[in-house]
Amino acid sequence: MSAHHGYAATVRWTGAGDRGTASYTAYGRDHDVLLEGRPPLPGSADPAFRGDPTRYSPEELFVVSLSQCHMLWFLHLAAAAGVVVREYVDDVTGTMRVESGGEGQFTDVTLHPRVVVDDGPGTDEESLAALHRRAHDHCFIARSVNFRVLVEPAPARRAAA
Repeated sequence: MSAHHGYAATVRWTGAGDRGTASYTAYGRDHDVLLEGRPPLPGSADPAFRGDPTRYSPEELFVVSLSQCHMLWFLHLAAAAGVVVREYVDDVTGTMRVESGGEGQFTDVTLHPRVVVDDGPGTDEESLAALHRRAHDHCFIARSVNFRVLVEPAPARRAAA
């Protein structure tokens, strides 16, 4: 049995200015991502492509979505296994290659999760690594991309008693 979940958003370009796309340098890359019932998410192009560095780029959000998905699955699987996670931080990185013609693609994303857990069953490094592997196998976003998503967890720290 499968379930289907739908997602909808509106992306509204706000960078037309007075000239629109009269030239490559005439228009702004700013836009708003609108999701019903939530504050607008200010978007732009990556600064390398004439974007506003104070706004979120689609490339950044793409990399972040892989990290979020992995984290949410890891926390779910940890809770189901009786592992108490107190902190989770991921300094995720991604590499995108741009070809000479301007087209490009991501070549890899690497997750660097760091967790703090309570002592208990299932909190040894091998068991936590297995939870990370299962989270990766379940992550909807990671399962949808055509490049390597690496998971390189740091050794877990123990929560203060």
